[in-house]
Amino acid sequence: MTCFKTLMTLALTTAMLSTASAQNKKAFLNAKEAGADFQIQGEYSGMVGDAKVGIQVIAQGDGKFNSVGYIGGLPGDGWDGTEKIKGSGSVEDGVCILKPEKQDQNAHGEIKDGVLKLFRDGTEVAALKKVVRKSPTLGKKAPEGAVVLFDGSSADNFKNGRLDGKLLMEGTTSKQTFQSFNIHIEFQLSFMPWARGQGRSNSGYYNQGRYEVQILDSFGLEGKHNECGGIYSIEDPKVNMCFPPLSWQTYDIEYHTAKYDDAGRKTEHAWMTVKHNGVVVHEKTKLDHATTASPLREGPEPGPVFFQNHGNPVRFRNIWLLPIEG
Repeated sequence: MTCFKTLMTLALTTAMLSTASAQNKKAFLNAKEAGADFQIQGEYSGMVGDAKVGIQVIAQGDGKFNSVGYIGGLPGDGWDGTEKIKGSGSVEDGVCILKPEKQDQNAHGEIKDGVLKLFRDGTEVAALKKVVRKSPTLGKKAPEGAVVLFDGSSADNFKNGRLDGKLLMEGTTSKQTFQSFNIHIEFQLSFMPWARGQGRSNSGYYNQGRYEVQILDSFGLEGKHNECGGIYSIEDPKVNMCFPPLSWQTYDIEYHTAKYDDAGRKTEHAWMTVKHNGVVVHEKTKLDHATTASPLREGPEPGPVFFQNHGNPVRFRNIWLLPIEG
């Protein structure tokens, strides 16, 4: 009997872990299918007294949420860089109730119908409206002389390029190779509320197939090198400009290749400046090594545009590249 109970426990545990694993990987690329939590998740902005405040609300699955508050406004829209106000909550009777973790325990927030109302001691003190921000470079047209890598008509410019309608899927490499360039990329993160960390809509863009600018659903996170906008294993972004998943986001990158002497020895590191959703998050950052998972090692040869497949759906559109002098 003891042996039977042990086997049953192992079987049930395995089944539960398998179910949890499948749930963690569940991803939505359509707002209509994303459910009620997606409608609550997002950015809220407004005035509390004389101060502008921004709050990001991040879905955690099953009606649970985390929140991050910013004094001065949302990141890239006035946040003064001071300590973030973190909280958490859940949906109760159709209303999302949020409470701060450490600050004023007599305060709470309530989200309903696209409005986040803030209360202190039971009295409403502010009403923040949900906002949907768009990158100022969204839809940016390719200039004269640019190489249009993807315009929605075909994936012929990529090896193993796959289409989802008129969108390019993750896990592909450009057939052409390049040296220094400016590149414009538009990408859409999938909504994966049950996933966490590096399992949440993970991909990556690699200059010359060597140096990665991370692509990840890091909405509301700290803004580290392995999160959206970070140069993987090299530098954190100056500010976390990641919009909520299913928003279209942009990277505008100026990349300069490394320099080598006639003997093939590197004499100057590659460097790049990165704008994430129109905000500079890296400025002339030196790249002293290739990313661990890069398909190409460092070298003087030209390299491709590479989009990583990390097992999560991510979509791309409007990709063009303008070669420049190194």
